[in-house]
Amino acid sequence: MCEDPRFPGVLVHQSSYVDDGAVLGRGTKIWHFCHILPRTVIGEGCSIGQNVMIGPDVRIGSGCKIQNNVSIYSGVELADDVFCGPSCVFTNVNNPRADVSRKDEFRKTPIGRGASIGANATVVCGHSLGEYCFIGAGAVITKDVPAFALMAGNPGRRIGWMSRAGERLGQDLKCPRSGEVYIEVDGRCVLKESH
Repeated sequence: MCEDPRFPGVLVHQSSYVDDGAVLGRGTKIWHFCHILPRTVIGEGCSIGQNVMIGPDVRIGSGCKIQNNVSIYSGVELADDVFCGPSCVFTNVNNPRADVSRKDEFRKTPIGRGASIGANATVVCGHSLGEYCFIGAGAVITKDVPAFALMAGNPGRRIGWMSRAGERLGQDLKCPRSGEVYIEVDGRCVLKESH
């Protein structure tokens, strides 16, 4: 890996392509065989794993970790500190056909701060993922996901709550790692206080 003179403080492996018009934040690393398309903005301190394609016109927050074999298409937006597990999938059109252009039908898919998406999970476009939600490996997300939700299965369903620290919350809704306490309000989980 070497520093790309166009992006001070950014390391890009020589097998990867970063198209003109992309913006990369300091401390970001682009590993082997990646392609960053025009008008893509990637924040500071991100790790982009092997064989990742991003863009065009995608926004990635700071501190994100995108593991191997992920494609992030127009319409997807990652907030800060999002984790995308190996081979997770995003879509951007609900009814694709090879012979029908649907570029004017791309749907927005905002991914909230601190969300984790497990290996081989699929996020169907047009749905938002709330902050610090946790999408289990192989889950298929077909509806909006609330903050802190733990989702699993096909179609994905909520099977519990997760803390900001990535720990499954028990009945007391207290994070065993951080001590933070959560409460349920109208079918949602919110942070009550921290210790």
